[in-house]
Amino acid sequence: MICTSPNVLVLAGDRGDGDAVARMAGVESKVFAPVAGIPMLERVVAALCAALPEAPVTVAMAPPDLPQSRAVIDRLRQGGLELMAPAVSPARTVAAALPDNGRALLVVTADHALLTPAMVRHFLAAITEGTNAAVGVANRVTISAAYPETRRTYWRFADRHVSGCNLFLLSGREAVAIVEFWISLERHRKQPWVMIRRLGPLTLLRFALGRLSLDQALDRLGQRVGGRLEAIDMPFAEAAMDVDRPGDLILAEQILNERTTC
Repeated sequence: MICTSPNVLVLAGDRGDGDAVARMAGVESKVFAPVAGIPMLERVVAALCAALPEAPVTVAMAPPDLPQSRAVIDRLRQGGLELMAPAVSPARTVAAALPDNGRALLVVTADHALLTPAMVRHFLAAITEGTNAAVGVANRVTISAAYPETRRTYWRFADRHVSGCNLFLLSGREAVAIVEFWISLERHRKQPWVMIRRLGPLTLLRFALGRLSLDQALDRLGQRVGGRLEAIDMPFAEAAMDVDRPGDLILAEQILNERTTC
């Protein structure tokens, strides 16, 4: 395991009044939407604390206004949670949270309602020593076998089609340059070909022809930013299933209700 006690950052920025999940749940921000009776932010923090009981946890979000939301934050603060103001984008928030001493930073999103301690432990245990940035991914085969009707965004590489799991680890001084590159790309996060184009025309051509593997793409990116990058295969279909849409909320509730009855 590369790090048994990283700093932990939970991204809980709000999309504002336009968030359909928040409207459906009747809350001011979707991270406070109850999933099987528990606000998803509480679920995420509980999973992280169970997996990493000694790790400091910070949530990046604007202070809640409604009493119901403040009550959630108050409960989490009693357990040692810290708050920080979010920047204008997720990547810029991560940049602001990077430890100055190069200590590892685990980044998770607050809408990962199905996150479990086992997922967190698997992710950290699989990271190779010397890696500067790791990202959790789930194979399309894994996801489709468990939930054939779910809609996910897939990156289509020569060796596999993968979906992100909203689990990232940044480590070492090289992490600063990696996050700076992320900042330049994040508005294209759902347009893989735009992001690959930044790695050069030959890399883009190989991607377009279906001849670029995931590891090759990460190696090329690592050369660009001066760091070592790694994709961590997650054997959990639920690891790639965050709550972006009302349908995701319904599915997450079904999954969690099944967990409690098994």
